[in-house]
Amino acid sequence: MARFGRAMRMNNPRDFSRVFRQAKHTGGVGLTVLTVDNSVGYPRLGLAIAKKHLKLASRRNRLKRIIRESFRQHQSAFANIDIVVLTRTDIVKRNSSQIGTALEQHWLTVVAQWQKKS
Repeated sequence: MARFGRAMRMNNPRDFSRVFRQAKHTGGVGLTVLTVDNSVGYPRLGLAIAKKHLKLASRRNRLKRIIRESFRQHQSAFANIDIVVLTRTDIVKRNSSQIGTALEQHWLTVVAQWQKKS
């Protein structure tokens, strides 16, 4: 069973700035995914959910739960990378299943970009 513990989260502002500076981008369907190599030995997830795009805290929190769960289910396929998920303006037009499907596509793209070192 895959877990999503504190170590799997990006909490340090320096890590976020590094991702924003050096990242590979993939975007579409209300989300942008940024990825960059890390040296910690496992994939980590960071979230940048804009209040500008989702006004209600309950909607932002729901989106975060969806993203974290999707990441948890796919983390074994990822290389040692830091992933930051950003919202885009059209996120408000999407329901949970559309977001889940979009994340699946983003994860496939990320895995293709960073072939896991066996």
